[in-house]
Amino acid sequence: MAIPQETKKIAGDIQSMRIRGAGRIARAAVKGLMIATQESKATQITELLRDVAQAAQILYETRPTAVSLPNGLRYFYSRFLSKSSQVPDSSALKEAGLKIGKEFIEMSNNAVKTIGEIGARLIVNGDIIFTYCNSATAFGVLKAAHDLGKKFTVYVPETRPKYQGHITATWLDEAGIPSILITDNSVRYLMAQADKVFVGADAITANGAVVNKIGTSAVALAADEARVDFYVAAESYKFSPATMAGELVEIEERNTEEVVNADVLQKWKYVSVLNPAFDVTPPEFIDAIITEQGVIPPQGAIAVLYQAFGWLSTEQSWPWTPYLE
Repeated sequence: MAIPQETKKIAGDIQSMRIRGAGRIARAAVKGLMIATQESKATQITELLRDVAQAAQILYETRPTAVSLPNGLRYFYSRFLSKSSQVPDSSALKEAGLKIGKEFIEMSNNAVKTIGEIGARLIVNGDIIFTYCNSATAFGVLKAAHDLGKKFTVYVPETRPKYQGHITATWLDEAGIPSILITDNSVRYLMAQADKVFVGADAITANGAVVNKIGTSAVALAADEARVDFYVAAESYKFSPATMAGELVEIEERNTEEVVNADVLQKWKYVSVLNPAFDVTPPEFIDAIITEQGVIPPQGAIAVLYQAFGWLSTEQSWPWTPYLE
């Protein structure tokens, strides 16, 4: 099967970070599978499973750290595979795929809304709040609190080298929420003024550690030192099942030109550049994780994984693998 151009574009946009944020990545990836399902020319169910498996693999390879991506793909394909034994032909399976995709996207959007409503209860009038990077889920908490009439101010670090903090500042401005954009190296100096920190997550491990944009762990360390509550807002599909079996979350290394212009790099003889996209915040620096299921301590991550995924081996994690050519 030729992968549909629109699915390829989604994969490219995820890889280049034109589509960013764990929830948006997951929803876009599932949309890519929906497109591949609908545009497949397969007349046999096995052929259709193979076509969609190839699309899933291409999407999976775009971002190794954002666990919402494989979890979204797994959600779609495992149900798609299950339906394949219950329908009479490929046309019926295509209809089922469309329904599964819409179900995931609706679930994802509803999770963000629910997390916002739950997290907003933790904010009180007069709070000074820190956030970091650009998280639709963390923003949802702030927006929900603002909609309740609560008055607070948000410190927004720039989040270099991609400056996702600028996006968050724009969202806050459009929502009418007062915010202050700061440089990343101001975090420790200003943290003493804060009451709470709200961040998102790209992945949460079985022991409650949080993988998020590089610099998050430094914010958490500053919050711990200043005795400021540190909250993570994350949908349950950002919890990583593979970590229950001891697998480590891969930390993505991005293009060095995000940090230094290529012309400068060519002039340097003895300087190299590292550009890790994520870091890991230990559970002892996290006061609570806000999910659509409620507020849990980091140590409760294992319970979420049991409920959402059960004990999955690495092989079971990728249900499309047997259908790849």
